[in-house]
Amino acid sequence: MATSSVKQTLGNLNKESFVSFLIKIIGEFKFLQNNSPELIPEEDRVVKHVLDCLLPYSTTAGGGPLIVNHGTHFPGRGNLIVEYPGTEHGKILSFVGMHMDDFDPFSLSIDGDKLRGRGTTDCLGHVALVTELMRRLAETKPKLKSTVVAVFIANEEKSAITGVGVDALVKDGLLDKLKGGLLFWIDTADKQPCIGAGGMIPWKLYVTGKLFHSGLVHKAINALELGMEALKEIQLRFIKTFHPIQMSKSRWWNQSNSWRVYNIGRCQVYYIVRLFTEPVDIKCYLNKTPFLGCRLTPFYNLTLTFDEAMSGVACNLDSRGFHVLCKATAEAVGHVKSYSITGSCHSFGSCK
Repeated sequence: MATSSVKQTLGNLNKESFVSFLIKIIGEFKFLQNNSPELIPEEDRVVKHVLDCLLPYSTTAGGGPLIVNHGTHFPGRGNLIVEYPGTEHGKILSFVGMHMDDFDPFSLSIDGDKLRGRGTTDCLGHVALVTELMRRLAETKPKLKSTVVAVFIANEEKSAITGVGVDALVKDGLLDKLKGGLLFWIDTADKQPCIGAGGMIPWKLYVTGKLFHSGLVHKAINALELGMEALKEIQLRFIKTFHPIQMSKSRWWNQSNSWRVYNIGRCQVYYIVRLFTEPVDIKCYLNKTPFLGCRLTPFYNLTLTFDEAMSGVACNLDSRGFHVLCKATAEAVGHVKSYSITGSCHSFGSCK
């Protein structure tokens, strides 16, 4: 079916339906915050809204064309795969990455044609948009050569708990068939095409200081100050060794409950190395970096640990999907300026 015919058949986005659905799912924001282990989201609350919209058009419940697969690897934290079958076996087009958790969402407000609310672009707005697309496909039933697949995922914002979201789907082989066609990752909160994402090495610096009475602070060692001095030395050496584009960037630090008055006894500094080289190179370097100027004893010390490294992803600039996306962007926005970022995209790179 020609592109122009598909566009005519589907028509324009039903704004009223889209906004109404978005209000419903952002309305669940209190239960979608992902800051595990303290806050664990319940993505199935969003799944329920998506199912309410799409099940009436499914093969199992409504006699429609949509094939709906809702699976969970963790209670209340499901992933949802929805398919609109094409006419040619093996031809496939997929939209992946519409995640149903959020980092710190808040309720939606509407000001004319502006929608405000964390989650509108990362990523509940994408959930609503792709839900509307799949519903419209089911209603109009265009004859497409390619099967269209939408993959709504859990657990994107923070990976302290694994085996829940797209990593679980990849491990179970549920995304293997997507390798045969074009795949669009729908979690880039920008109007322009994102053509690449960097790799990352999460690492943690555990710092133990020395607690003492607040009136005798000269006898104490503030763990936060000790940690910052160590990080300063690491960064100085890092910048000298690697190109600035590969520089480590601080994300956040968490202080433990072991502190008293003005003295911080322990703290943890969470860092991420964003890179465009092989992760093992920088990891080996950091592992060997000495902490100069820090007198280490059993009472105060520094410990460096690493989480699993992640490789980057580069899009195929010669692919039909990239050219179609650029054309659509030009029509909608008026210009095209593709970009790449050092933000990492989890396990979906294995679907290439």
